[in-house]
Amino acid sequence: MSQLSNTPLGPLGQISIGDRAARALTAELARHAGPKSAVLVGAGADSLVLTEALDAMMPGDRLTVVAADNAVATQVATMGSFIRERVKVVTDLSEAEPAEIVIVAEPVVGSGEEARGTVDQLSKVVAEGGLLVIAAVALPGLARGATDELDRIAARQGVGSDLVLRNTPPLRIHRLRFSEADPATAAKLSPAFRPSSVPLFGTMNIDSNGVAAAGITLGAAALLKLVRPRSRAWLVPALLAAPVAAFFRDPEREIPADPSAVVAASDGKVLSVERLHDERFADEEFLRIAVFLSVLDVHVNRSPVAGKVVDYFVEDGGYANAMTAAAEHNVAAYTVLDTPENHRVVVAQRTGLIARRIVQRAPIGALLAKGERFGLIRFGSRTDVYLPADRAEATVAPGDKVVGGSTVIARWI
Repeated sequence: MSQLSNTPLGPLGQISIGDRAARALTAELARHAGPKSAVLVGAGADSLVLTEALDAMMPGDRLTVVAADNAVATQVATMGSFIRERVKVVTDLSEAEPAEIVIVAEPVVGSGEEARGTVDQLSKVVAEGGLLVIAAVALPGLARGATDELDRIAARQGVGSDLVLRNTPPLRIHRLRFSEADPATAAKLSPAFRPSSVPLFGTMNIDSNGVAAAGITLGAAALLKLVRPRSRAWLVPALLAAPVAAFFRDPEREIPADPSAVVAASDGKVLSVERLHDERFADEEFLRIAVFLSVLDVHVNRSPVAGKVVDYFVEDGGYANAMTAAAEHNVAAYTVLDTPENHRVVVAQRTGLIARRIVQRAPIGALLAKGERFGLIRFGSRTDVYLPADRAEATVAPGDKVVGGSTVIARWI
């Protein structure tokens, strides 16, 4: 076990942290334009997490490293003035000042009580509205009760988590918040890195749901081949694996820098642009832009604006064709955002005739950058974006094709 000098913080596990896990642990540093303050706890001189944290440093940033060994101070001292002036190395957590982002460089292991004590200590170093980024082993039994305890804490304080399968062992990385964040912080963020999206080539990825779905179809093909070796029935699921995975494609997108731009929440065709009242969100008139997603469109949903998730709820209903008026009464998930400009924005993910499952990955309290992925709907559906009618002007019309995260569908007045 690695143990911080003079600090009963742990135990922290000596577990291999690969490139992908290190990038996921430091993603909040990399996406925050700054200036920002951060504390990195338990990093050794050879830590990939330390390397990623130093790479994420920007002008005006401050980083305190609570080092796991004396070599860290020596290493930082040999670096250029840009790093030396912004990085402070200490040996005890009590020497670190509260920061906006606190990252634990090693996964937490041990009993549930030990894990709870670790989080309690670390929470004291998290500034108002700040984040604690902490990891646990994702395989049951390897970390005793620490994994379960962190899951329980995340259920109360969590504002997002990532599963890093491409690590030995796999890790679950939690982002915890202990006080309310200011929605204005969202304007400083770029879209978050998602380690569970599998890169294919160039800017194209496959969402983790697609990896699982393709694996199921290939497993079914293997089982049919085993049970009925002389039949060609196994070809049906085998040939379906590629198109099923392609449905979950997740390309990178160029997000407009214009602060007045509201971007499409999904790919698809604009069904309607209309004004209406909806007292579930606010006592005001909304401009609603509805987009239909065919089975050929990318189904990853993105935030149309930078903002803070202040509410999320699901309403029951049917599964009518998403292009018809009856779709108004389909099952729908509503994500409510408050923007840095104090606007109330809502994204509705609606099921369709074939779509039966909505995935939403942004819990209440999460901060989303404009164009950031926050969920998906499986197999043909519709997304609606609600904007304050007196503060936004639509830039699209029914029949227009839009690209999620890139097409400007409205502008703030």
